Amino acid sequence: MKFLRLAALAGVLAFTATTTTYAQDDIDKLIRENAEDGEKLVGGYIAPFMKSFALGLNSGWYNTAKPHKLIGIDLTITVSAMRIPDKEMFYSVSGLNNIELQEGVTGHPNEAPTLIGPGESPIYRVKGSGETFEGPEGLDLKEEIGKNWVPTPMVHLGIGLPKNTDLKLRFMPEIDLGDDGSANMFGIGVMHDIKQWLPGFKVIPFDLSAFVGYTHLKLQYAYTPDEIQTENPMAEMVMNATTIQGVISKKFSVVTLYGGLGYNIVKSNIGIKGKWDLNDNGTYEPNLREINPINIDFKTSGPRATAGFRLKLAVITLHADYTVQKYNALTVGFGINVR
Repeated sequence: MKFLRLAALAGVLAFTATTTTYAQDDIDKLIRENAEDGEKLVGGYIAPFMKSFALGLNSGWYNTAKPHKLIGIDLTITVSAMRIPDKEMFYSVSGLNNIELQEGVTGHPNEAPTLIGPGESPIYRVKGSGETFEGPEGLDLKEEIGKNWVPTPMVHLGIGLPKNTDLKLRFMPEIDLGDDGSANMFGIGVMHDIKQWLPGFKVIPFDLSAFVGYTHLKLQYAYTPDEIQTENPMAEMVMNATTIQGVISKKFSVVTLYGGLGYNIVKSNIGIKGKWDLNDNGTYEPNLREINPINIDFKTSGPRATAGFRLKLAVITLHADYTVQKYNALTVGFGINVR
């Protein structure tokens, strides 16, 4: 089977969300022998990126528990750095069908680097033929910037509604990424003051709200392989992130301390869509087609706890917070806040 191009598409989607240039041919060679091997190798290589970046979509929603006054508004830009543990710099490639690891990387002879791993290429061998080839190297983030951080930038718009409620929006219209690629994003969140419904709580000098937010990110890449008969081929990456939290804050002059406690529900998928004639015989018979031949799911759900502070000078806000979760996150932001 010739899955040389299919893995490249999966890799391109992950790397499109970074500023890194990646050689498609390297990924091609990983899965040319077997689709199941290809999913394992591609999935293991990009898993830290997919999980951490998707989880990062739940960051930066708020910097206070106090909703805006009616028709109040803020525009805030944030960047969250997701911390990936050192153990995820490598992944096991045992249990493959047609491919085996012949040579790992320094200090890890039986493992291959993930996307955030060291800049060394593992050597693979095709069982039977004995052919060898190099796998992709990592981005070596720890060497380049000192830590394994994956950034997630975001722009938020908050609007004050009746009953001490904030509507928060994230939106990116479909943009052209070049080479028949596109991306779009949409997010919506609601913060509601719950003190107003709790007898006796109105006089307590802090703000307490409930928050729920959802973000959807989708990237697509159209591609027509040279050697495989296809119908509507498309590589696709989809991320869905939901967070449910209780948020508390206390203002001291121009400084506000805030915190949140809640739960993340995060799912992402990367794959090759369409119908593919995997037998490469040119007949294009319906019974020889496979629909969505590569389909890899990732989940990163779990509890979260956030603590941070905001500095407000007139209508300008600066804030920073740290979140403890599956991948800990440091978030910083700048905004314009009115009412």
